Amino acid sequence: MEVSKMLKDIIHSDKSPWTTADGQQADYVLCSRIRLARNFACCPFPLKQTEESAQKVLEIMQEFCRLHPEYHFYLLDDITPLDRQVLVEKHLISREHAAVDRPYKGLVLDDEGTVSIMVNEEDHLRIQCFAPGLNLSELWQKASALDDQIEAIERYAFDENLGYLTCCPTNLGDGLRGSVMMHLPALAITKQLGILNQLSNLGMTVRGLYGEGSDATGDLYQISNQVTLGQTENDILTNLYSITLQIIKEERTAREFLRQHNNDELEDQIWRAMGTLTHARYLSSQETLRLISLIRLGYSMGYLEQLTFGQINDLYLLAQPGYLQEIKGSDLDAHQRDAYRAQKVKEKLSE
Repeated sequence: MEVSKMLKDIIHSDKSPWTTADGQQADYVLCSRIRLARNFACCPFPLKQTEESAQKVLEIMQEFCRLHPEYHFYLLDDITPLDRQVLVEKHLISREHAAVDRPYKGLVLDDEGTVSIMVNEEDHLRIQCFAPGLNLSELWQKASALDDQIEAIERYAFDENLGYLTCCPTNLGDGLRGSVMMHLPALAITKQLGILNQLSNLGMTVRGLYGEGSDATGDLYQISNQVTLGQTENDILTNLYSITLQIIKEERTAREFLRQHNNDELEDQIWRAMGTLTHARYLSSQETLRLISLIRLGYSMGYLEQLTFGQINDLYLLAQPGYLQEIKGSDLDAHQRDAYRAQKVKEKLSE
């Protein structure tokens, strides 16, 4: 299979690590991610890069892919704007990386699209590993092994006192950012999301669906560590895991409260959401995400036994404008997207 076809298959696939139905605590956690920020000692950091040094970083990662053929290198200049948008929607690259505001940006992906390395983003490398559900420990082992393979080719910038050197001071130290994508509809319905505001006191931060600056659309929240300096990788991930379990406990309690005190009203909302998704002629992205949240909650609570988690989670990609145009094979305006989205959602729920 040609490399370009591999990339196209990943982009076109209706699967993504954060929409896969299996994984621990799948009722509450869609996906886990480990991200490592790294820079090479041989080259100026991206903010001070020359064309020669940026090209050198690309060549290092091309050599890595040559030595490890399960990984594939791409220049972002060679990827169309629409395909870059889909990569953002699948969380494989950041919105900033997709912008290609300067040359010499690259991307490394594995065959399955579960490993993504952004090359010459804010740092030389942003190494990302994804897995469905709550799976931080196994992901860390995978990311750490990959990290060692890359450094075997070229030494990282490292200081005995500060740890790995990065462009942003918040990434100094081990350069590790662990995160979990959580679905918290019951806490939203019962107006208990205030507990998330307390996480900053515990060294955690809360973001929306697409990270910093994005909204928590569809009751989806990214929980991640805020600081990397002065903490070991084990400390960070143990703390994140413990806090995630506590949030799950709160969400489970809120769902049980709804079952006992607002069952008829909740069930009505869930079935109305199902009715809209299966019969609407037009669905906006925002409305689709809101309705997916309700039917995902309904399935978790046993109201929609005719569905599967796989069907429901696949709807998340259909809510995204870039992916819709990718599978349609043509550009669509907002009105056309809403009509095509309604058609594809109905087809998915009738499978």
